[in-house]
Formats: sequence, C-alpha cells, structure tokens
Amino acid sequence: MPKIYKLLVDNHTELISTPKTKYIVGIAQVANFPCDLPLSANVREPNPNSSICKQILDSLFVAPEKFVEKHSGIIISAHKVTEVAKGELEIEILEECEGYSHYGIANGGNSVAMFSKAQAYKYNLEKVRVKVTIHVGLTEKEVRDIALAANTNAPVDASSRINTRGDYDFIKTYIAQLESKEKRKFRIRYYQNQSGIPKNAHCSIGHILKLLNCLDCNRYNGDSDKRRGKHPTSLKTPSEINETEKERINRLLHLLTSALWIEQRLYTIIDEYLRNPRRKGVNNLASIDTKKNTLLPDSKYSFGFGAPGDLALPVVAAFRVFLDKEYQWIMPFEEFSEGLIKHLWEKHFCEYLKKEYVAGKSLGVEINRNQEIWENLYTCASLYLNNLYRKIINSKSNINDKSKPKLVLTS
Repeated sequence: MPKIYKLLVDNHTELISTPKTKYIVGIAQVANFPCDLPLSANVREPNPNSSICKQILDSLFVAPEKFVEKHSGIIISAHKVTEVAKGELEIEILEECEGYSHYGIANGGNSVAMFSKAQAYKYNLEKVRVKVTIHVGLTEKEVRDIALAANTNAPVDASSRINTRGDYDFIKTYIAQLESKEKRKFRIRYYQNQSGIPKNAHCSIGHILKLLNCLDCNRYNGDSDKRRGKHPTSLKTPSEINETEKERINRLLHLLTSALWIEQRLYTIIDEYLRNPRRKGVNNLASIDTKKNTLLPDSKYSFGFGAPGDLALPVVAAFRVFLDKEYQWIMPFEEFSEGLIKHLWEKHFCEYLKKEYVAGKSLGVEINRNQEIWENLYTCASLYLNNLYRKIINSKSNINDKSKPKLVLTS
C-alpha cells in the first residue's frame, strides 16, 4: 500500500505539469519535516559522523533563520502529491517492499538525518526553512539520473554510481538466488554508508568483483611469456560496467562460491596457525593484527584477527590453473581444493608472510604490486596439478597391470 507523508510548506508552486509528471518547488518547515521518508531513491545513505553532517547540525543551531539561504535543498521523488489544505501537502510514496525503489529522498539524505537529530535534541527549529523540490511520476531511470547529478556536496564513490544506474542488479539477483538455494546470508555493501552492512573491506561489491577477476584465466593467462598482464595485480573498482563487462562477469559468477570458499579456508588456516598452542599467542605474520576482527561476505564467517582486504587474492588467483577456457573446473573442485590450498600455504604463502613480517612491511595494497608472490603461487599450483596428473596416470597404469591375465608356464 502507498504510504502518505505530510509536508508543511510556507508556499509552493507547480512549475511544470504534464499528464504524467509534475515539478513542484516549495519552502518547507523543518520543525515537523517528515524525516522518515525513505532513502531508496538516493545514491547513498547518510553518514551522521561526516563533516558535512556536523556542519548541517551546527547551522541548524547557530543560524537557523539563514539555513534556507545556505542550503541547496531537498529533492523528493513521489508517486503523487495532493494539497489537502493551505500550506499542507500530502506526499504519496510507493514502498520498496512492493518493488518500488525510486520514491523518497533523491538528494539531501544527510540534511534529513540531521533534521531528525535536531528534532530529537529539541532544537528550536520554528524559524528553520528548507527548499524542497518534488518530482512526481518520473521513471526509475529519470530519478537515478537526478540523484546522480544532484549529489555533489561530497564525492560519490564509483560503486554508488554503478549501483544507482542498476548495473549491479544482475549480481544482486544471482546472490539472492544463491542465498535461497544454499540457505546462506551474505553481507555485501553496494553503495556508500549502506546501513546494516559492515564497513569491512571484505564486505564490499568491489571485493566480490576482485575475487571473480582473480579467476579469469582468459584475461590473466599465467602461462603467457609477457611479464605484464599475466596476473590480476592491479584490481580497481570500475567506474562503469558496460555490456561487454557484464557478459564477462556473468560467465564468472558461477565461480563465486568457490572463490569465497578459498578465501574463507585461507583465513581458517591462518586462524589455526595463530591459535597453535606452540605459538603461545605470538604472531609473526605480516599485516595480521590480532587485536582486530575480519568479517567475510558470507555472514557465517568472522575471524578474531584483522587482515587487508586483498590478502587472499594471490591465493585465489592461483586456483585458475585448474580452469579451462570456458571457466569450468577441469576436475571436481572438492577433489583438489583442500589439498591445493594447504600446499600453497605450506610451500609459499606462510613463508612469504613471515618474511615480510621480519622485514617490517605492512602489506595492504603492496601485495598487489609484488609480482613475485603471484608468480610463485601460480607456479606452485601448476606443479601441484602436474603431480595430480601423474598420480592419476600411475593409478590407471596400476589398474591396467592388475587386470592383465598372468601367463602361467607348465612343464
């Protein structure tokens, strides 16, 4: 059902009106502003701790009568607006739970959050006014364009812009199906200040894309003679996702469960290493902070140590040795994955972290610039695959030898 919000205005005017759309501008009262208007039409959620929010709150207290002059205003997307009395508008909003995501505050979320705080603090808001622009009857795309163009007070990150354009929708759909099928719950941040999602680097859509890119054996051919481009060492959140990129990511999406498992299993191994009684709580691994926590995208997995978001990427990338050109595992994942990740840890990755710790280095993004660790892990995985092939061949050879009829000599 539509939800109705009451907005009190000193004055308002309808600048543009067509059979389908309306464009209304007014001066609204802040003292009783409907602060529970949904934020689904906005590019991002407000950050109450940001400097912008603090400035807004200060101006509401210090110079309330000048607020309307200094503030750019609030933009609202509505399904319908009705003037029920002089100075009283009823704004009809179709809710997100009914499948509508483009109604509500399209710009000014930080301001509305501070209005709510000022109301709770009992500020004297009787003289405070704010300009309000109401768009009625716009399409979802039109509202997205307005929200993107209007959010200029603070930089909007790339993921928020991509999310507003709907370019993550195909990933959201896949993850929702995965949650339903496997009875799992993921915590993934698609835009700035998304409520209910940790700020941990591992819980972002950018991290999900990095994990998938690490398994792109066609884009990053580790067997190439070229030094540059062999490994996915420079991964950044793209500024846009075009149709070609969507098609590529779509082909990789079925590998997401495997990529998440590799990262989770690596962190479990690190956790077991740190908890080993013989270590007596001593940590000698670079960039592992035992005073912090790490949350992974799968809500089942949290660890009692902090780690850089990119820590597992070279290990995940090494697994692409086992993928063919169609992004299919050349043998069942469960048959080699546990053995391979232990092999990579014991042969290279553990020693690498120890060596960097002794050198006093903090990895962070440095791990992406270290071509040597990516190359070593890839080579290590290749040798592991070759050994598996030898074992399979030898096993078949032994079976064939046993099945051959024995020649019995008689006198």
